[in-house]
Amino acid sequence: MYESYYGLSDKPFRLRPDPHFFFGSKGHKRAMAYLEYGLSQGEGFIVITGEVGAGKTTLVRNMLSTLEAQHIVAAHLVNTHLNPEDVLRMVVSAFGLPAEDATKSALLSRLETFLRTCDAEGKRALLVVDEAQNLSPRTVEELRMLSNFQTDDKSLLQTFLLGQPEFRTTLHSPDMQQLRQRVIATYHLGPMDAVETQAYIEHRLHTVGWAGKPSFTPAAHAAIYEYSGGIPRMTNHLCDRLMLMGFLEELQEFTDRHVDEVIRDIQTEFQPPPAAPASRQADEAELAAAIASYPDGMDERMMRLEKSVVSVLNILKKIVATPASTNPTLDNNE
Repeated sequence: MYESYYGLSDKPFRLRPDPHFFFGSKGHKRAMAYLEYGLSQGEGFIVITGEVGAGKTTLVRNMLSTLEAQHIVAAHLVNTHLNPEDVLRMVVSAFGLPAEDATKSALLSRLETFLRTCDAEGKRALLVVDEAQNLSPRTVEELRMLSNFQTDDKSLLQTFLLGQPEFRTTLHSPDMQQLRQRVIATYHLGPMDAVETQAYIEHRLHTVGWAGKPSFTPAAHAAIYEYSGGIPRMTNHLCDRLMLMGFLEELQEFTDRHVDEVIRDIQTEFQPPPAAPASRQADEAELAAAIASYPDGMDERMMRLEKSVVSVLNILKKIVATPASTNPTLDNNE
């Protein structure tokens, strides 16, 4: 929509992770160095944590896009609300293997055969697990067990665990000692600073052919950073809405006033519904109290009363259904 108006080849602020737009902030470059070091070891676990929208998935996808020449066979697991029994099935399926109606032993056998075939072909198998903070300790242990697949001199599977900061609580729990011993690199990806946030915005715009229009005033950049806190996804969301407003109002420059207006719109949209009026709350409380004080045995008495009413109604129906000619009183009146 606004792309053509501003002469852009694509939307610069999409929310989905896209390595095409990868921006190497100080934190992202350091995280990339840890990933490359860990990957060079060819074994164990690499753990990357960061706030929601910090760019963890984009980071890994950017790295994978540069590793095609090394013949990496990667599987990406994104649904992590799984119990230990299901996670193995999901891993097998993520590598493109049949996983339906198979026992655990069959799944393990298929995965091992696949991993050994990859090794024989000179390929490396990599499992990327996103949203690792949703994994239970037992499920994490199930993933750790997969690292036991190995030859005499190398591991057959390496795993990247990407998660929010709370995953570190799981990682450092007492029953995760065996996993910690297999973690060869870990890094926490923090937010960008104000200077990096401006460079990030301009980088994404330049990627789609930005020629300086629309422009952003320094105050606009400051307002964007204050709202987003340097988190890439929040920056994308705000800037996308800002560009849309610019298209609708035919703006060629964004100021802090425009940014504040968009922020107010976003905050209004995500406000919780208003609480029920006090009178309604009182009525609901009175009803709840009445239900709570419902007399014992009332159900039985109500059922008897209902049966009596039904009996009376049946009698009335019979009287109404009796033909008028059989009623002597009506015959005499005629």
